[in-house]
Amino acid sequence: MPDLAQLQPSAFNCEGGLVLNKSTFLMQPGEALELRNFEPDIEGGYRRINGFSKYVSVVVPFTSSETEKVLMVASFADIVLAARGTSIYSATPGGSSWTSRDSGRTSAGKYSFERFNFDGTDKIVVVDGVNAPTVFNSSLAATDVSTTAAVGTKFVASFKNHMFYAGKSTAKQEVIFSVPFDEDNFTSGDGAGSIKVDDTIVGLKVFREDLFIFCETRIFKLSGTSSTNFAVTPVTRNIGCINGDTIQEFAGDLIFLGPDGLRTIAGTARIGDVELGTISSNVQSIFNDNLSSASEFDSTVIPDKTQYRIFFTKSSVGEGQSKGVICVMKGQNFEFSELRGIRPACTDSFVDEGSVLVLHGAYTSGYVYRQESGNTFDGEVIFGRYRSPDLTFEDPGIRKHMQRVIINYKPEAAIDADLLLRYDYEDPDSARPTAYALDSEDVVAIYGTSVYGVPIYAGASQPLVRQPVEGSGFAVALKVHDGGQTAPYSLKGFQLEYQLGARR
Repeated sequence: MPDLAQLQPSAFNCEGGLVLNKSTFLMQPGEALELRNFEPDIEGGYRRINGFSKYVSVVVPFTSSETEKVLMVASFADIVLAARGTSIYSATPGGSSWTSRDSGRTSAGKYSFERFNFDGTDKIVVVDGVNAPTVFNSSLAATDVSTTAAVGTKFVASFKNHMFYAGKSTAKQEVIFSVPFDEDNFTSGDGAGSIKVDDTIVGLKVFREDLFIFCETRIFKLSGTSSTNFAVTPVTRNIGCINGDTIQEFAGDLIFLGPDGLRTIAGTARIGDVELGTISSNVQSIFNDNLSSASEFDSTVIPDKTQYRIFFTKSSVGEGQSKGVICVMKGQNFEFSELRGIRPACTDSFVDEGSVLVLHGAYTSGYVYRQESGNTFDGEVIFGRYRSPDLTFEDPGIRKHMQRVIINYKPEAAIDADLLLRYDYEDPDSARPTAYALDSEDVVAIYGTSVYGVPIYAGASQPLVRQPVEGSGFAVALKVHDGGQTAPYSLKGFQLEYQLGARR
């Protein structure tokens, strides 16, 4: 039995997120060398993510193949719209059938859409790069936009009561806009018009008082209130957007995927003062591995978590190994983690009366799923992984004999995870203690204030796991492996207790 009075304690909070661009020697203790299917929590720590479940119990009907992708999913008028094959369908949440709303369309690629209200009636317009834009009213009656110029456009945005369309294959550098308050009127004398830029357009996004036009190698913004004073100015001629489906309003900014990773467009109160910044340097290797090989990209935002998710889809990689990145804004900093096991073909995030709805359409199965729902990926286990840096406790020359690890965690139900210790940078000749089970069946969903070193915490609820451990080394790394179908829980921090050994 070790003399507890002689134990050396070292504690750290779980903060900083996944860091892959530093040597393990230079990382902060709270940063993570591996963080998979955990999300940096705005309340502190790393939280095992929620799963996803079927939003509608049956697949969206296909046209010619059971593996057809869901090309659009959109929340609208208390239902969900989905496109697959040559038709657009609707269903109620939790429903058991899909109703055709617009059939016989020409086969197309991924859709874009815009919810709007010009005349007191909620509407949504969808575009797919092939067919005419289609407008659905709140009764889900479909009407095609009649002007030839809008047929085949891929991107749409509502700005200053005009509807803007872009991305036509025969006019890749042109944006057209309707007359005010009429998405289907393009009479130039009534306030409609067109604008050309000198690069191929990949996306449109309204942000604050401007419409941003994202191109392959450049970014522009359109300012003004009507056709009489609309003006386009360059934001940058040096950086473009890889894919328009990565553009999201996030944390009071715009975020998008550039050729060198995730970037933001940050505007200040001064007109025209726009700065660009790369934010994903900590996990740049993930982006480098997927930028050229991904067949498509998707993204979504979870506003109540200040969280942005980007997904890399590869046709050759199944759902279980499909990758993505979680980005969380914490204070003035961005923290990251890796996603594994979600393979969307399209996404939608919508806030209605304070409730956040995050949807994605399946890449091959034909289902529409709700993220942030359940404790599995539609029945598949969520494999959570955490690894700390290699900890030397500021003296890599002294051997440490580990005695105990205290884990400060926040349970949401019973947990089922393993703690592993790895010594001396996972040297194969070093000691490899067996995994320590951290399962708990009697936890409560109550969390107080953590104080390291206090032997009794929160009465009988015990949100501290005190785990005796074995092994020694000059450096030690902690791992937590979650492989169960349990509810999420948060890793808040760790305290390691050890005895000093000989200096090498």
